[in-house]
Amino acid sequence: MVETFYWIAPHTFHFLKSILEGYDNLAIISAVEPDTGLIRIRCAETELQELMELLTRLAPVIRKDQLT
Repeated sequence: MVETFYWIAPHTFHFLKSILEGYDNLAIISAVEPDTGLIRIRCAETELQELMELLTRLAPVIRKDQLT
């Protein structure tokens, strides 16, 4: 199991969670610090590349603005 941490815009957490739930067994997301947007995503090592590709495509929508 690979564990990664990301900062996202806090208001996009449920959107990202819904997207990840649509990909059966891709990853598990949890909020570490909901107010600041710190999240943890865990996935199998065999799924890491697909997860990274998905997050890259979603980055413009979920990224945390550097000013917030």
